[in-house]
This record gives sequence, C-alpha cells and structure tokens, in this order.
Amino acid sequence: MSRIAPAEPPYQPAIAKALNRIMPPGVEPLALFRTMARSPRVFDKMFAGGLLDKGPLSLRQREIVIDRTTARLGCEYEWGVHIAFFAAKVGFGEAEIAATVAGPPDAACWSAPEQALVALVDDLVDQRTIAEDTWTALAAHFDEAQILEAIALTGYYHTISFLCRGLSLPLETWSARFPAPAPAGRRQDPRTPSPHPPASRPTP
Repeated sequence: MSRIAPAEPPYQPAIAKALNRIMPPGVEPLALFRTMARSPRVFDKMFAGGLLDKGPLSLRQREIVIDRTTARLGCEYEWGVHIAFFAAKVGFGEAEIAATVAGPPDAACWSAPEQALVALVDDLVDQRTIAEDTWTALAAHFDEAQILEAIALTGYYHTISFLCRGLSLPLETWSARFPAPAPAGRRQDPRTPSPHPPASRPTP
C-alpha cells in the first residue's frame, strides 16, 4: 500500500484535464500520477519537466536510458510500466529486457551506441559522474544535444524512482516484473501481472 493514498476522483480541474490528456480512454490513471496529484505543485512541475515528447534520441535509445536507470535504482514500478508499454514497440526481446536490469554495459544485445548509453547510466548511478572512457564512447556516437538529453533523462528518472520507491507504490497489475535475478537488495516485492497491459499508453 502506498504511503500516501492516491487521489480519487473528482480531481481538481487542472489535474483532471492533465490526466485526461496523458491517459488512454478507459484506462485508470497510474498510481504514480494519482499520488503526485496530492500535491498539485509537484504534479505540475513534474509533468512540465517531462522528456517523453520527441527529442534528439530515438525512442529505442530513450527507453534504454529510462529502463536502465529505473532498474539500477530498483524501481520495478516505473521500469515495469515502461517495459509494458514500450518494449515491443522498440524491438526489445527477452535478452534486451533482461539486460536493462542486469549485465554489463557491453552486453551483446546492444549496439555500440547503445552500450555507450548503458555505460552512461551506470556511471551516473554508481559514481555520480561520467568516466572519461564513457564520455569518449558517447562522443563517438552522439552529438552534444543527444548527450545532454541522455543525462537529463537519467536525472529525471532518478527522481521518478525516488518517488515510486519512497512512496512504496504498489505495482500496476498489468505492468512487467523484473526478470530473475533482480538487482540484489533492490527489488520490490513481486506481484502477479496481468498478461495484457492497456491497449494504449500513458506518458509517465
């Protein structure tokens, strides 16, 4: 159970409008969104800072950064939502899904540019900086705008992971679960998922 109970309808008009915009018709807003709605200020600021619109990275590259960040931070909630909605769309098979959770940056399922993105996330999570060899690899494959986007994505989903884990959000019934083995000491309690996520996607 979440440490802060998610808001229930009727929502404040501005929040209701935002939820209607970001959620597919007929799909209940994510527990994360409804919990953030307890603070209209936080809700507004978080969505204003979102990076899920079309940016300089491809959709697949963006999801690699998001999935690796949330997995490395043990945030099964957000990782599972993104895997459920985006994994098939960006061509992730079982190997790629597992490699977002565990395994080295140079896992064989990733291309050289993708390996550089995974290494970026790992450096920022583990060292709070970017190693010179990681930067060299990034610069060989990405321009400055793309690198800045990747760093910002990592930071944004670091915050999202703090929210989800700090609030002990219950997992969505339809979202993906960490494959075994999960990061030691960082996995949230597993729950039985629905085999069918909602037909469309929100924009967490």
